[in-house]
Amino acid sequence: MISPLSSSIGLLLLLIGSSAAGPEPGLRPRAVRSSACQEHTNLHSRLDVVEKKVEETVDKLEVELTSLLDVIEAPKWRPLLDSTRRTTVDILEEPEQRGPVLN
Repeated sequence: MISPLSSSIGLLLLLIGSSAAGPEPGLRPRAVRSSACQEHTNLHSRLDVVEKKVEETVDKLEVELTSLLDVIEAPKWRPLLDSTRRTTVDILEEPEQRGPVLN
C-alpha cells in the first residue's frame, strides 16, 4: 500500500514538473484569446448585416423587375410584340440591319 506521504510527495513532484515545463506552446494568453473571440464575433455580426442588406437589395430588384415587365407588357407597348411573344423591333440592332418598319 502506498503511504500518504509518498503519494503527497509524488503529487508535489508532478506539479513542480508541469509548472517548470511552462505553458503549452500553442496556448495564447487569456487576453489574446478573448480578443480573438471578440474579433470573430464582430466579424460574424458584420457578415450578418451584409447578408441582410444583400437580401433587401435582391428583394427590391425583384420588385423593380416585376414592375418593368408589367410596364413592357402593358397595352401601350403590345404592338411591339408579335403573336409569338417575341419583339418585332430589336432596339440593340443597327438601324441599317433592321427590316422595314411596320406601321
